[in-house]
Amino acid sequence: MKKICETILDAIGHTPMVRLNTITRGQVKAEVLAKLETFNPGNSIKDRMAVRMIEDAERRGLLVPGGTIIEGTSGNTGMGLAIAAVVKGYTCVFTTTDKQSKEKIDALRAFGAEVIVCPTNVDPEDPRSYYALSSRLEKEIPRSWKANQYDNLSNTEAHYEQTGPEIWEQTDGRVTHVVVGVGTGGTISGVGRYLKERNPKVKVWGIDTYGSVFKKYKETGIFDKNEIYPYITEGIGEDFLPKNVDFDVVDHFEKVTDKDAAIMTRRIAREEGIFAGNSAGSAVAGLLQLKDHFHEHDVVVVIFHDHGSRYLGKMFNDDWMRERGFLESAGMTARDLVAAGLSGELLSIEAKEPVAHALRIMSEHDFSQISITRDKRLIGSLNETHLYAQLLGRPGVKLQPVESIMQPAFPFADISTSVQLLSTMITPENPAVLVRDFKTDKTFIITRSDVIRVL
Repeated sequence: MKKICETILDAIGHTPMVRLNTITRGQVKAEVLAKLETFNPGNSIKDRMAVRMIEDAERRGLLVPGGTIIEGTSGNTGMGLAIAAVVKGYTCVFTTTDKQSKEKIDALRAFGAEVIVCPTNVDPEDPRSYYALSSRLEKEIPRSWKANQYDNLSNTEAHYEQTGPEIWEQTDGRVTHVVVGVGTGGTISGVGRYLKERNPKVKVWGIDTYGSVFKKYKETGIFDKNEIYPYITEGIGEDFLPKNVDFDVVDHFEKVTDKDAAIMTRRIAREEGIFAGNSAGSAVAGLLQLKDHFHEHDVVVVIFHDHGSRYLGKMFNDDWMRERGFLESAGMTARDLVAAGLSGELLSIEAKEPVAHALRIMSEHDFSQISITRDKRLIGSLNETHLYAQLLGRPGVKLQPVESIMQPAFPFADISTSVQLLSTMITPENPAVLVRDFKTDKTFIITRSDVIRVL
């Protein structure tokens, strides 16, 4: 490590590795080591690939002096790009989603970047999505360059040349497994490729989230839009296939629920004294789910991508956790309603179907509301009060597609959420809540009448 760095960019990399002691004790037979990427200047692993993408773009003449860097980012890549831009004299314009923590957005603005917040629950090709908007801005802003962290293979190369060799050196080549949360795919693909070249027996396991397409695509080769629905976990999972995800390098994907990830994020701080972010919680929760696959002499490296300070308003906030049913509470839960037969499995209708078809289904099943999908992806809802008003005002609406009169999609909750909390989520604007049982891969709908029966 350099004694004196010429700029802050020289301080990137060579992050420490720390043994996990408490969380894994009595659970995992292997030695478990955390690679703490929070020690990078921007407090995340994304600093590595941000600088590599910029420098490769400079070499290719894609980014010129005084130019503008554009990117769609959840925050960490933007931080790395923003830091490099300050040093190198560029300006930055970032698009992000309303799912991201306020702390991440404020941090980007602290470095002088412009940040545009876009809706989360839209298709990537939708002009409102943060992917599509960043591409449009690149065309509109002179001398601009879009980093495109998802498909820019400089992302993978940064980890092949830096992170992978560091892990190999720090473990003296003893590493047998790496466990990595997968978002853009650059980290797992670069690290995994390097380690497998040194030892083909190394296992590379990716952590995915429910609502993402990675696991099923790896196992079946099918891109299933039915797998896509809103989720809370930040930094991992996607609803498309980035070019940086090398599925041949990844041996297995393990899905972790939002709740398990959030709870483990808090446990890491309280039990190991390591203040890490949401994807670290997912990775360690996934590690424990896979514990039976490890042996006594294995050396498992888990990558902790970013710092806990970016989640103070979320996973480290009791009110936020409680509102989402992530903190245990006494009383009846959504699972109890399902077990008692008071809640039924979700039935939906495709957006292109006529309103008359929705009316017929709702009448036949005595439904007061129904969910609406596009290519099996939940995009909206329809309740009987709204439907009634539309039919009275416009009798011809029966022939129109149901998406023309649909309302916002119902909110999602974990099946372990208390009925008391569900009752606060059901409002005149949201007459129902969808609860997801991740273990059985089923979704159920809970309405006001379901809750009234047990309150």
